[in-house]
Amino acid sequence: MTAALPTVSLTIAEAAQASGLSAYTLRYYEQIGLIAPIDRRSGARRYNDADMRWLDFLVRLRATGMSMRDMQRYAQLLRIGNTSAASTAERQALLEAHAERLEAEIRTQRETLAYIRKKIRLYEEMRTEAKPAKKRA
Repeated sequence: MTAALPTVSLTIAEAAQASGLSAYTLRYYEQIGLIAPIDRRSGARRYNDADMRWLDFLVRLRATGMSMRDMQRYAQLLRIGNTSAASTAERQALLEAHAERLEAEIRTQRETLAYIRKKIRLYEEMRTEAKPAKKRA
């Protein structure tokens, strides 16, 4: 028999620190339905492992530019569950569309970086050519 792993039970302050979000943002996310209602003990929110994994996913989606509306739709579909083919198909479609947008942004960023590096090389060449030649003794 395998021992059960301990379950995380974090206060809102601890969850905020661990997720990089503010306590205000966590409450707001819960209010708008991005986060399912959090279990409470003695009236205080307690975040478990699943809550923290979900927060990590939300942070990643926001960091990559997914809209709040798309994140809310994804959360709605997730609550419908994996038994609905329509729910899983729409979640997949949301993520695929987001991945395509992200890949396009990455391509643009790479092109911009290459352009900047080219400019840097140009300035290095200009500075090298402008240095006076050392006199030989």
